[in-house]
Amino acid sequence: MSGSPFFLLIDDPSRVAESRRVASLVAEREGLSPGLIANAALVATELATNLVKHAKQGELHITPLSARGGPGIEILSIDRGPGISNLDECLKDGHSTSGTSGTGLGAVRRVSQEFEISSQVNKGTVVVSQLRDTGAVPSLFKIGLVSRPVSGESVSGDNWAVRFEGASMTVLVADGLGHGALAADASRAAVDAFHRASDSSPAGLVHMIHGALRGTRGAAVAVALVETNEARVRFAGLGNIAGTIVGFEKSHSMVSHNGTAGHEVRQIKEFVYPWSRECVLVMHSDGLSSNWNPSAFPGFLRQHPSRTAALLYREAARLRDDACIIVGRQWSEEALQ
Repeated sequence: MSGSPFFLLIDDPSRVAESRRVASLVAEREGLSPGLIANAALVATELATNLVKHAKQGELHITPLSARGGPGIEILSIDRGPGISNLDECLKDGHSTSGTSGTGLGAVRRVSQEFEISSQVNKGTVVVSQLRDTGAVPSLFKIGLVSRPVSGESVSGDNWAVRFEGASMTVLVADGLGHGALAADASRAAVDAFHRASDSSPAGLVHMIHGALRGTRGAAVAVALVETNEARVRFAGLGNIAGTIVGFEKSHSMVSHNGTAGHEVRQIKEFVYPWSRECVLVMHSDGLSSNWNPSAFPGFLRQHPSRTAALLYREAARLRDDACIIVGRQWSEEALQ
């Protein structure tokens, strides 16, 4: 499954109403109940209003959750503003510093099925809100995503997909060469081939994607297969898609070969890395600098992967390129101990 996020730069008060409309539309398309649609509109309104009032370079990323295992909506707020000095006070239901009706972050937390916030003074704030029907079946994995086009383009040349099979998760990231519509066509063709493929091995999937991209601009692609029962990750890649497994004691940077899917490929080889339930998988296009360090992000291995993806994006994105960041981890109460 894959799902296109809506990226909204909140640089004007008029963007609040637009955010509310987009959130309502995504929630409706996901088949959520009228109450959850209203709650999604409330969350988008409050978060966008906070960005207008307080943030610098504030963004909302509104994404359907059906691509990550079940219907729902995620609203992700990212800013590089002054941060929140008294987070506990701001999280009280009814507290508002932005001149709204007084619902505020406390109400966002109350109506969200999943909610996390990270704020650092003089650095910025990240808020994760997910809304889904209470009957949704929980997955063994949780996926965090940030994806946006380079400034000046309406579509991103980066794309992604994920599928779950029992105790396994397969993740694709594709970066179409260049920017704009032709790059988006190439990465979309990679996603389509990924979903059609009968071969489940990363090397086999990359090989099939390579064939499917002939006639397109071509793309860098990588596939990771997390097999929890075998405690391993199998990985194959072509080009500049980065893959990292972050663990408590050691991290592994996964190897991609030089080449471009759909064009020149010398070899497609699969590599195997160790995995445990405490590990975090990070994959991203070169719209994110490869110089990020997990030690710079307190709680990296314990927080919601959407929060991790947002913080990586805020601190390490190259704003002159499309960007796609996927963070995946097993999610259980036992893993959080």
